[in-house]
Amino acid sequence: MTEATCKREIELEIPAENVQKAAEKVARDIARVARIPGFRPGKAPVTLVRRRFADDIQGEVVQSLVPEYLEKELDAKKLVPVTRPEVDHVHFKEGEPLRFRAVFEVLPEFELGDYKDLQVQVDEIEIGDAQVEKAIEDLRERAATYVPVEGRAAADGDYVLIKVTGTPASGGDPVQADNILCHIGGEETLESFTQNLRGAQPGETKRFESRYPDDFPDPKLAGKTYDYSVDVQSIKEKKLPELNDEFAKEAAGAQGGVETLEELRKKIRENLEAAKAEQQEAQAREKILEKLVKQHDFPVPEALIEHQIDVRLERVVRSLASQGVDPRAVNVDWVALRNRQRERAVDDVKAELLLDRVATAEKIDASEEDVEKEIAALAEHSGESATALRARLTKQGALDRIKSKLRSDKTVAWLYRTSRIEKTAASEKVISDSGSSAR
Repeated sequence: MTEATCKREIELEIPAENVQKAAEKVARDIARVARIPGFRPGKAPVTLVRRRFADDIQGEVVQSLVPEYLEKELDAKKLVPVTRPEVDHVHFKEGEPLRFRAVFEVLPEFELGDYKDLQVQVDEIEIGDAQVEKAIEDLRERAATYVPVEGRAAADGDYVLIKVTGTPASGGDPVQADNILCHIGGEETLESFTQNLRGAQPGETKRFESRYPDDFPDPKLAGKTYDYSVDVQSIKEKKLPELNDEFAKEAAGAQGGVETLEELRKKIRENLEAAKAEQQEAQAREKILEKLVKQHDFPVPEALIEHQIDVRLERVVRSLASQGVDPRAVNVDWVALRNRQRERAVDDVKAELLLDRVATAEKIDASEEDVEKEIAALAEHSGESATALRARLTKQGALDRIKSKLRSDKTVAWLYRTSRIEKTAASEKVISDSGSSAR
């Protein structure tokens, strides 16, 4: 074993007399039920049973004695495996001690270094008139209407209502879509659609080939070439609502409490400020964990790293599934993707181990009240009753995981409160859309 790993090996020897006693007991148990030609059940000599069922007896003895002696040795050495020990190099011979090796991993031993009064920097995010006006323009875009254009062909800036049938050039099932608004010349529009629909008239059918970039957002289309048949149904222009008090009331919605355009601007500014604070706090918490990990150098159990990689890949699979994409049909090098997750997975595991140490040092724990609140929130989201959800989580053995996560979250919150957060010079960071809505 090297100091750079969490791997441990134990070689054990079980006394021959103990092995003999265990083998005799197993043989007697088998003899009571064994059916051997020429003997009534339970009447065959034990010596014959031991010869006939030697492999079965050996297997039973190993399964009964190895866990017992291994557990005693782990307790004596105060070792707590994080994985189920793998037993190999088993030496079993009649009249001799039973020898075997157990290989497993344990949590690393390390000294908890500085974690109080950490100093991190977060990006300053400017919230001024320009950001407020951009948010208002976004609201106008969402409230835009599309009016028909008569007497001319489609031009840049127009929206063409089309019916699309596409056949993969490499073969496969065709794709079809009706009532699609294609923005001619728009950044989001493939150049092949813009080129072939520019100048089109309602009633025309356009046929052309389109190749999607390898990094196209929809994984079902990325890197593929399609032969399209496009029926032009109508041409439309986008009309933005006038910027007035009526627009402000409609944009804010029934719960907005807004009557004028100035009130809308004020509400948007408040929302942007709130989003800014949330974004900066999230960034600070992430940087605190990064700094904590960098300040501590210790090995991490491979089993925990592999588990964390699995968690990360499961998120990718769920994300694809939520988009209606079969992960098995996606052209992804899963082995390479798994390898790319390793470094982040190591940091994730280190962060959790460090948070556990900090929580222990600061006596931070998740109370039963914390767990009840979390279950209530989960129940409200899932539509189950809190009682039914708790029963299901208990049956699944998930309550301990929830409590552990709550403890980690509380520890991160404590680190955030006790750290010094400095803001860098203003940058052009973008606030998420949720901050720009007045709803």
